Amino acid sequence: MLEETTDIRFVKGVGEQRAKLFKKLGVETVADLVRLYPRSYRDLTNLRMISECVPGEVCSVRAVVNSTPVGVRVKNGITLYKTEATDGRDVVHLTYFNNRYIPTLLQGGREYIFTGKLNLNRGRYEMLSPVIDNLSSAGRMMPVYPQTAGLTSRVIESVMRNALAVYSPGYETLPESLREKYKLCPLGFAVRNIHFPENAADALAAKKRLMFEELLVLQLGMAKLKNHDRGFTDAVIKTDYTEEFLEKLPFTLTIAQSNAISDGIRDMGLHEPMNRLLQGDVGSGKTCVAAALVYTAAKNGIQSALMAPTGILATQHYRSFLSFFEGTGIRTALLLGSMKAKEKCEIKQKIADGEIDLVIGTHAIIQKDVSFRRLGLVITDEQHRFGVAQRMSLASKGDNPHTLVMSATPIPRTLALIIYGDLDLSVLDELPPGRQTVDTYVVDSSYHERVYAFIRKYLDRGFQAYIVCPLVEESESADYIGAVEYSKKLRSTAFRDYPTGLLHGKMKQSEKDSVMADFVSGKTKLLIATTVIEVGVDVPNAVIMVIEDADRFGLSQLHQLRGRVGRGSEKSSCILISDAKSPAAKKRLEIMKKSNDGFRIADEDLRLRGPGDFFGEKQHGLPALHIADMLDDMVLCNRSAEAAKELLADDPMLEKEENSSLDKEIKALFKDKYIMN
Repeated sequence: MLEETTDIRFVKGVGEQRAKLFKKLGVETVADLVRLYPRSYRDLTNLRMISECVPGEVCSVRAVVNSTPVGVRVKNGITLYKTEATDGRDVVHLTYFNNRYIPTLLQGGREYIFTGKLNLNRGRYEMLSPVIDNLSSAGRMMPVYPQTAGLTSRVIESVMRNALAVYSPGYETLPESLREKYKLCPLGFAVRNIHFPENAADALAAKKRLMFEELLVLQLGMAKLKNHDRGFTDAVIKTDYTEEFLEKLPFTLTIAQSNAISDGIRDMGLHEPMNRLLQGDVGSGKTCVAAALVYTAAKNGIQSALMAPTGILATQHYRSFLSFFEGTGIRTALLLGSMKAKEKCEIKQKIADGEIDLVIGTHAIIQKDVSFRRLGLVITDEQHRFGVAQRMSLASKGDNPHTLVMSATPIPRTLALIIYGDLDLSVLDELPPGRQTVDTYVVDSSYHERVYAFIRKYLDRGFQAYIVCPLVEESESADYIGAVEYSKKLRSTAFRDYPTGLLHGKMKQSEKDSVMADFVSGKTKLLIATTVIEVGVDVPNAVIMVIEDADRFGLSQLHQLRGRVGRGSEKSSCILISDAKSPAAKKRLEIMKKSNDGFRIADEDLRLRGPGDFFGEKQHGLPALHIADMLDDMVLCNRSAEAAKELLADDPMLEKEENSSLDKEIKALFKDKYIMN
């Protein structure tokens, strides 16, 4: 029998080389392996005739291959393997890219199961690179695992079968009373059936059990974080200078801003450090709230630090705070890794001597050689770009300083309380007077030339524009626009007479900073980019946002991208381009067209897709979840929250024998260091 701690190398079918590949997926032990859950299943219990499939949707069909495919080399060095298959009634055309094994996998005259997106193109059925299964798999649910180069889903499936043949959890993590109340299957059943279910019902029961447990453990851990003794801080505000700060502003605060400032001032007047999230839509005035707290802190002799994820955003904040504090005597400094050594050295000395009231920067401000005289307020902007460790690293520069976390990603309150369960919450749910709404249009790709003409009209008037693509480079398996090729095309055609920039995540940071600096300064008129511009770019002169293949993005992400325009006095527009035919995709884009309210859009996004896609791969610095991924089901989420509340009310320290396994799981998830008993 295998133990949980057994090295992955000793599982049948692994060995030294494959162990290195598994490590790339975070798998080093048997415990890690069984928690490498399928990301989906090929449901081969419901095979269809070709004509029964809905074009544009994934389905599984049983068909006989007419002839063994032969490779044909085409442009760009790509080799295509094409053949046809029939179910006796209809024919589907199959195409594979650069897969030299296809001729050995598909033999003419033999019958296979093909799973993939079926398209109807000019009256003929097509599948691009469908997954191939032998007939022996019919009637089964086949797991699809996350992959890495050299380690396919099929290989992982084989290794998983070998492991589960000689391993099963010898314990139960959830108390029996809790399992009965919430109708959850035993752990052993869940582990086997999440990987190899007999049917969809068993897969669902396993997923429900494992998601519930993971969310329960997460929420118990977050509750312990929030409720543990935060310690003692000397950075206590004796006098509130908010009114003095507000008198200097050329505008009136919203009620939500006033309430958020009051929340912060109240927290900072206590010896227990503040730990607060300031959540607000794009343009809701979070920076002003932060400036009010920094102002009062400085007047009380307390230093503040603000950390932003990029140099561009840090510089932007620096300019905003200089404007807020003009004529007040509050000393503000900018600290970036890209600065010259002498300049950085001088700033660090002033920070250490207490001659700087507020330092704004990137990761440069958490370097070991940065020390403060009396750091009492720590602010992180766009928290989801930082991990918990980075937030803690900045806080460690002071003696238990107050912490303010700012996020421009609208999140429904229920979800926010889970994601940021260790923080108190202030929400800016109204926009300041005069803030413009952005006109949003939804069109298909036949409008491209009209869209380009519309952009040129504004560029000729001295304004700027963005075009956002879903991918960095073209995809072989899908017709989605890649930023690199698209940029080349537009620079030589529609925008050959305009300074055009390209920005994507594969570029070096120095290159990205240079491209953004050119756009911010107005040197570049059109910026073609991926979602790296989603957060923090403030260019009031940019008035048009075009998003290609808009159906590829989540609603909240589309809203964030749209928020890059509408920041100046000129009326702004957002154009969503999509050829999606499915009613669900069209409905989502219509929501964007009709609403500029980020919180309403976030609610719709949650309702339509579940929160699993809210933040993509990163989960806002939380411990990495294996299956819940911030959840598919809000009902389950609320039930796990209810269970966590009941458990802690009955056993606050989880000291009872029946809860000991849960406490062990919490410590494993949070790696001990974040949980303080």
